[in-house]
Amino acid sequence: MSKQLKLSFQGCVAILLLTAAHLAPAAQLSTDARTSVPHDVQQLVVIDYRAMQNSSAAMDLKARVMPPELKQFDEALTKSGLNDNHDVDQLAFALFRPSPSSDGLITVGIAQGQFPEQDILANFRKNKIKPTLVRTNKLYPLQKTGMMLCFVDASTMIFGSKDAVQKALDARDGVVPSMLTNNSMMDAMKTVDTASLWSILDEKGTKTMMKQVLGEAGSVTDFDTVQKRLQSSWYGMDFTHGVHFDLTIATGDTFAAATISSLLSAAVLVRKMSASDVEKQALNETAIASDSGRMSIHFAASDADFSSLIHSPLFQSMVR
Repeated sequence: MSKQLKLSFQGCVAILLLTAAHLAPAAQLSTDARTSVPHDVQQLVVIDYRAMQNSSAAMDLKARVMPPELKQFDEALTKSGLNDNHDVDQLAFALFRPSPSSDGLITVGIAQGQFPEQDILANFRKNKIKPTLVRTNKLYPLQKTGMMLCFVDASTMIFGSKDAVQKALDARDGVVPSMLTNNSMMDAMKTVDTASLWSILDEKGTKTMMKQVLGEAGSVTDFDTVQKRLQSSWYGMDFTHGVHFDLTIATGDTFAAATISSLLSAAVLVRKMSASDVEKQALNETAIASDSGRMSIHFAASDADFSSLIHSPLFQSMVR
């Protein structure tokens, strides 16, 4: 499996389908959080933690498809002394290339909320945990996780491997460019950053995602031609009144968008041939369209229908 955060919760849920009380709008990433994401980010996933906690469908999704990397981050927060039910408002995970020429990817986590920073630091001192300095930033090791934690301010912390945290701090401190200078990703963010769960992917991330989604169809001549025109993609999920999912892929080319739309529509028809009744209903409710150089997918389901779908063979085959 690619390290693409399993297409962030194994990718946009509607894509997974082909392939798969009133909640407040999610808060946008703070300036400190945005500047802590390096320029060469391949995928950024942001979760409104409170919205996820208050939706049975969202928690079922999290339990079913959350990859090991995210589970480890989740556990690391708890080990730091945080109460994730009360302290954490938002979690972000950035998958980025250490350098423009690198093919490797590393992940850093960013948490936002109202943290009892002094209590946590007191606990570190009590356990004789000493920080490592990166300029004026203090990095604390999280015991038995191999991760580091750094408070950027009282409401923002960065955590992950030492290398990942250091590179995130380099971006925040202006030593290297941050995501703020990545115009394509910043433009993509504007459309989805109020959703309960949202993600943006750059050109490489979008190509990887589409190959995973299309499977064998990803090797056909049509896709080989249009994949060069893939620019970026973004999706948002909302858990108010059921589950709503919207994905957009930008190509900048009307023909490329229409071709990808046709390939995905064909993939849906193929999957319907062997789908269960629950899966067929989900696929019937998945709308695929293209317009002005963009391809879009929309999916909606009730909490009950979505929970049934998560347990279906089709969904499980796509999240392995």
